[in-house]
Amino acid sequence: MVQEQRRSERRGGSFKGIRIDPFVSEFDMGLAQPLSRSVRLNGFATCLRLEQVYWDILSDMARVNGCSVSALLSYVDREVHLRHGGVKNFSGLVRVVCVVHSLKEAGWTDTATSRQ
Repeated sequence: MVQEQRRSERRGGSFKGIRIDPFVSEFDMGLAQPLSRSVRLNGFATCLRLEQVYWDILSDMARVNGCSVSALLSYVDREVHLRHGGVKNFSGLVRVVCVVHSLKEAGWTDTATSRQ
């Protein structure tokens, strides 16, 4: 019985409750394309693989701050080491930084984004 329900959900049965379509009519799949770039984090060359949408957000953040994307990422790297002793998944951290930035730009004031 449970297996039949799971099979039904995999075939689309659980999507009946979706009220907000995440694929807006002008959705650009190119934004989901992963892209690897070489960056310098505090003097060390490394490669960072992020989806195009995150590179776009980072470029905007760097422009607003009057610096390069590498300088912005170096700041994030340095601050996470100073404040939290580092992070195991730097790419994941960068994605979260971009999402939080975007939410704040959109006026989101949920306490979850300001949690310490």
